[in-house]
Amino acid sequence: MTSTPWAARPCVAAHSTTRALYHSYSGNLYQVRRSSDNATRDIGVLAAGGTANAAAQDSFCAGTTCVITVIYDQSGHGNNMLYQGPGGAGGKDTPATATSESLTVGGSKAYSLYIKPGNSYWRDGHLTGVPTGSAPEGMYMVTSGTHVNSGCCFDYGNSETTRKADGAGAMDAIYFGTSCWFGGCSGSGPWVQADLEWGLYPGGSQSWNPNQRAFTSKFVTAMLKNNGTSRFAIKGGNAQTGGMTTLWDGALPPGYSPMKKQGAIILGSGGDCCATNTNLSQGTFYEGAIVSGYPSDATENAVQANVTSAGYR
Repeated sequence: MTSTPWAARPCVAAHSTTRALYHSYSGNLYQVRRSSDNATRDIGVLAAGGTANAAAQDSFCAGTTCVITVIYDQSGHGNNMLYQGPGGAGGKDTPATATSESLTVGGSKAYSLYIKPGNSYWRDGHLTGVPTGSAPEGMYMVTSGTHVNSGCCFDYGNSETTRKADGAGAMDAIYFGTSCWFGGCSGSGPWVQADLEWGLYPGGSQSWNPNQRAFTSKFVTAMLKNNGTSRFAIKGGNAQTGGMTTLWDGALPPGYSPMKKQGAIILGSGGDCCATNTNLSQGTFYEGAIVSGYPSDATENAVQANVTSAGYR
């Protein structure tokens, strides 16, 4: 298995429960905790650059239940994500069940991070490389078009360190789900949109973007990039085959220039969740990464080619 081309960019965070995102990565992917005795176990890869060691999880969790407490950062920046709840990153949410969905990647068994309402993960990365202010950044995630809802908000990306809705541009995160924030949507989704705080944007305004389309395949690649001052782009694709579809590539919405990113990382919830409230969204996370800088279309195409070659089934 080869590393994702995203790793060639200034990668500041790389997360997955299914595989190594660098060809040389031989560390841990995530941590599970079992209910029988609250013991924890780190789940690594079968070999450097390979898929998750699902057998280790199966053995550790046999006869009891397990939850995923940490998703480790493979980038070397230490941006490990803990669940938002007591004993984790703090807050009111809970960790996701570790065995809700199994799949195969490259022919090997793996488990997804299967987010249900009330599950989410968070990391304050503003001192460990995550872009802040108007600095440009890009991100992608592999998710699922079959496990979605309209609850706010199934996100992966840059969010508030305060875990409050601090205003337009305080977030820069991929959203995937069926929420039609401003109304006027065409169809029922799910859609790849940008959560920029104070709204989920299908394009460069609150009006519905006619280039939007639903992604209903079992495995979906979602991408977002933002230069921080004038331009952002949203893309989606089937994570098993084909290329990326550009849904928007143009001006930021009015009121979002310059961006005011704070540098936390969110996974599975909106930015104002879950220090004091409970997350309402659901979705599936297989892998994702965040880079500093504005990725080229060629880099994004190479990432998609790597994802489709990984063999998600």
